[in-house]
Amino acid sequence: MNTKAAMIRVPFHAAAMGEEEVRAVSDVIRSGWLTMGARTFEFERQFAAYVGAPYAIAVSSCTAGLHLCLEAIGIKPGDEVLVPTTTFTATAEVVTYLGARPVLVDIDAQTLNLNVIDAARKITARTRAIIPVHFGGQPCDLAEIRELAEMHKLHVIEDAAHALPASYRGKPIGSISELTAFSFYATKTLSTGEGGMVTTSNEDYARRLQVMRLHGISRDAWKRYSAEGSWHYEVIEAGYKYNLTDMQSALGIVQLSKCDAMNQSRSDIARRYTEAFRSVDALEGPQVLPDRNTSWHLYVLRLRLGALRIDRARFIQELGERGVSASVHFIPLHLQPFYQKTFDYKEGDFPVAEQEYQRCLSLPLYPTMSEEEVEQVIWAVRDVVSSWIK
Repeated sequence: MNTKAAMIRVPFHAAAMGEEEVRAVSDVIRSGWLTMGARTFEFERQFAAYVGAPYAIAVSSCTAGLHLCLEAIGIKPGDEVLVPTTTFTATAEVVTYLGARPVLVDIDAQTLNLNVIDAARKITARTRAIIPVHFGGQPCDLAEIRELAEMHKLHVIEDAAHALPASYRGKPIGSISELTAFSFYATKTLSTGEGGMVTTSNEDYARRLQVMRLHGISRDAWKRYSAEGSWHYEVIEAGYKYNLTDMQSALGIVQLSKCDAMNQSRSDIARRYTEAFRSVDALEGPQVLPDRNTSWHLYVLRLRLGALRIDRARFIQELGERGVSASVHFIPLHLQPFYQKTFDYKEGDFPVAEQEYQRCLSLPLYPTMSEEEVEQVIWAVRDVVSSWIK
């Protein structure tokens, strides 16, 4: 058993990078070609094969990917897009980039994913798309979402920032809906520092994304500084600067080769947490539904506040005093000043999201966690509960 005298510091996240990643990036630097090129296209090819999608388009972030997806399906000013209120702001902010309105939706109390019944209530004649977010890595109920979308002729764009690798009813996330956006941010299950990927089975969408990610210039314009390229190029649309670099892609290729092993490590740690907290009445661990597999990007612990003499903020502070850094995912969007002043959302609009937000916290969970670090987290959580139980 740990004691305060033997306490170590456990960060919320630590990058799972090693010498293979260092060598891969060094090789790119030595090659003299740093921006988007051969490594990026190889990363796209390998990623598409990994998730079982016909096309994968590398981009500078998941945010960029979601923006490009909305542009590709033709979202216009005045349109509406359904988004869960429990998500990072990027999911909704991209809707505003195109002059459309993000229509927020409450969440399911069990999975913390978008509530399909509430989504159905929010559909109007202006609704064009729905962006389900696979919270923490556990897939949404994509069958119900598809049924709703088909009924109302809506596009489905999956926000899979948390969901690599994850699967729904035996199918990998990235191979199911018409468009899926992944994140390779520093804390994600596969990291290139910054970056993302969009997968699709639609060739027209793929071609559109390839053009729009690089200034709307004809697809092979990146070659103009290479021996096989030409100085001539054509601007066919007003596009964006959303391409991924070869340095980032070199990281991505190595990380992708480790993706299954890193997921197994995360799963093992999550299982340890669940077993350790199962008998603690003041705690509620995450529930993974039987028809899906999670990436375990997050381990979200929920407090039964009625059994404790402290709130969530104090619980996190107490963990910090015991050497453990925790976080919160997410402050619901309808509680944020921008969405309140711009779209008239207010406290009380989404009761399930607010209730769960008040009692959830995310524990450290990363593939390189040592046995000592895992034990420190388990001890700290249990010790806080025992110190503050009613």
